[in-house]
Amino acid sequence: MTITRRLAARPGAKPAAALAFLDAAPERAVVRYGSGETIFTQGDDCEHILYIRSGGVMVSASSQAGEQAVIAMLGAGDFLGEDCLAGQTSRRSTAVAISPSAVVPVARERMATLLHRRHDVSDRFLSYVLTRNVRMQEDLTDQIFGAVETRVARTLLRMAGYGSGDQPAATLARIVDTRLAEMADTTVLRVRRCLERFKRLGFVEYRGSSRVTINRSLLNVVLEG
Repeated sequence: MTITRRLAARPGAKPAAALAFLDAAPERAVVRYGSGETIFTQGDDCEHILYIRSGGVMVSASSQAGEQAVIAMLGAGDFLGEDCLAGQTSRRSTAVAISPSAVVPVARERMATLLHRRHDVSDRFLSYVLTRNVRMQEDLTDQIFGAVETRVARTLLRMAGYGSGDQPAATLARIVDTRLAEMADTTVLRVRRCLERFKRLGFVEYRGSSRVTINRSLLNVVLEG
């Protein structure tokens, strides 16, 4: 029986101007994926670090016993598969696009050279990795100790990209209850109850199958949780 756990990581900011060349990469260097398409699979050769120029990616890992964990929810400005820089020769996770995404692959050797020769790039990349690790630790703590509402709220905020700016609200495509339940490590019924409560309190706005607006006030659930 598959046991699904969630540990969502969403770093708070882009690696800034030092890595802006990745946003300006020519179209021929960009690989595009549709929603639901697999970017790489656990066990694949690990030869590139990937930069997400737009879209969103869910990263998960499976154990030999069949247990599955969602370990990251990534968006524009995030890196993917950077463990290849630590000498990994095969992917330790599976990455799937959760929305139409544009990804820029950078060969492991090229990225290593940039990090060695350009201090601005290495400083920004190190800052990014450290920030991401802090977020993952926060989410691990929340996964273990957090209440259901806190986990659902945190997952929604990660999906909306809060922390990457000071926007008052963000709009998402209609959320699939089963996916949200998987990422928040709870049941679909509890997810629906949380969404209805958030809606009554004005933290989220939606009607039927329309798009969902995540208001900044949802942060209160996380801060008070």
